[in-house]
Amino acid sequence: MPKPPARSFPLLTSKRLTLRAPTMADAEPFRAILSIPEVTRFSNWPEAPTKAHGERFMRWMGKLHASGAGCAWMIQHRRSGDVIGAIRFNRFEKKWRNGEIGYELHPNHWGQGLMTEAVGAVVACGHEHFRLNRIEAWTLPGNGASDRVLEKCGFRFEGVLRQRAWFKGSFHDFRMFGRLAGEP
Repeated sequence: MPKPPARSFPLLTSKRLTLRAPTMADAEPFRAILSIPEVTRFSNWPEAPTKAHGERFMRWMGKLHASGAGCAWMIQHRRSGDVIGAIRFNRFEKKWRNGEIGYELHPNHWGQGLMTEAVGAVVACGHEHFRLNRIEAWTLPGNGASDRVLEKCGFRFEGVLRQRAWFKGSFHDFRMFGRLAGEP
């Protein structure tokens, strides 16, 4: 039986952003973004990532779409052409038609609505292209800016999963958000 044709990568654009496939050339710019303590403060990314971390992260993100396990995009500012962050479906649960998103943005671009643009584009792609019924995201307590991005993109706060994960030397509560297809 022949192998089905490869799915084409969903290149996304918004008013100010291009969301494109990650390449190994993005390893160092992404590592540099993750090296900023404010970026990783509310995440499970390691603090002070090494060059090897950056390369490993980029290999993982680069394989998500091809494997069907998820999909990752580099966030590129259309005007400058600079890579300013990343956004991805960390995982798909195909049988249940849901996925989980995660994202990072360089602090120089915070407070401008850029992440809201990126999340909006990825949510639309998730519901339309990947046919997801439910999209989830988690934030850590205290990350009000990320909570607001999700709410602006139609996610609803659904509750707290107490001590859901262990990273950076302690247990962390996850503030869970969800969005269903067809919701505004």
